[in-house]
Amino acid sequence: MKKILLLSDTHSHIDDTILKYVNQADEVWHAGDVGDLSVTDTLKSLKPLQAVYGNIDNDKARIEFPLHNRFMCEEVDVWITHIGGYPGKYNQAIRNEIQTNPPQLFICGHSHILKVQFDKKLNLLHMNPGACGIYGFHQVRTMLRFEIDGDKIQNLEIIELGKK
Repeated sequence: MKKILLLSDTHSHIDDTILKYVNQADEVWHAGDVGDLSVTDTLKSLKPLQAVYGNIDNDKARIEFPLHNRFMCEEVDVWITHIGGYPGKYNQAIRNEIQTNPPQLFICGHSHILKVQFDKKLNLLHMNPGACGIYGFHQVRTMLRFEIDGDKIQNLEIIELGKK
């Protein structure tokens, strides 16, 4: 079993509140718009990290992280990308791939809107953790945490970090 902390859209911001939750996780997943790489350097110094770059990320981030990160966690096929859309409105750039080869868990960021939705058509769980940074239009900073046990995604929690 793995305890996962899922965050996105840090936009160069990391603080002790975020790090408190990092320390409680087995792995941290970042769905893009990292900003300064000191954010991911800090995360990697504490826990294993899976990440992608986002539209605000510079060439250094784009060298370090992929646009799409598809991997297995336990027995769950996971796909993380920054601009992915959501069930019924997937990004045109990934629509064909997600329809022909859907993962079990599809994660994206970008919108700064926390959303968890099951796609019945593709039999996948979509997650967007919202934004935990202090820049953007969101009012409340959010993250998600959950567990992956074998092929099960369970104990999903919304973490509200307060107003930005």
